Amino acid sequence: MGEQIQAIAQRLSMLREALDITPEEMAKELDISVSEYLEYEAGKNDFAFSFLFGCANKLGVDIVDLLTGETPKLTYFSLVKDGEGLNIDRRKEYKYQHLAFFFKNKKAEPFHVTVAPGDNTEMHLNSHEGQEFDYVLKGSMRIRVDAQEAVVSAGDAVYYDSSRPHGMVCEGEEPCEFLAIIMK
Repeated sequence: MGEQIQAIAQRLSMLREALDITPEEMAKELDISVSEYLEYEAGKNDFAFSFLFGCANKLGVDIVDLLTGETPKLTYFSLVKDGEGLNIDRRKEYKYQHLAFFFKNKKAEPFHVTVAPGDNTEMHLNSHEGQEFDYVLKGSMRIRVDAQEAVVSAGDAVYYDSSRPHGMVCEGEEPCEFLAIIMK
């Protein structure tokens, strides 16, 4: 994981410099301090999805460019077989698989997300540009968007403004799996 963080940090720094964007501009876009941004760029902190999403938007690249260093090339059809999505492991409780990482100029970012059961007392909230649609495939989770909170189970769906603080935790003893589609 450490090597992956360093590689992402290096790509982030190189892209920002190539585009002549200052650390101050990046920090403002991400709503964090300049020193916190520079710690991410130095590879000292792991990246939350919302951080990577915000950076990709500001830099005008696909999130896959930051994650892999490769630009998606497919323009009209992309097939990802079961279990073969691009793995994005950002926090230990969450496992993301990007389901359209080969497709360029996406209007949405589809993910298969698995949330492990764990300590359900603390919910990490984040926000990012756009709107999000989550459809629960297995298990259940508690989701919060601003002041709204609900428990959703297999077959339930939620759609929300993802610029609002939001987060989720697994409910119960079994992992929760859901399809998350983030619209730009």
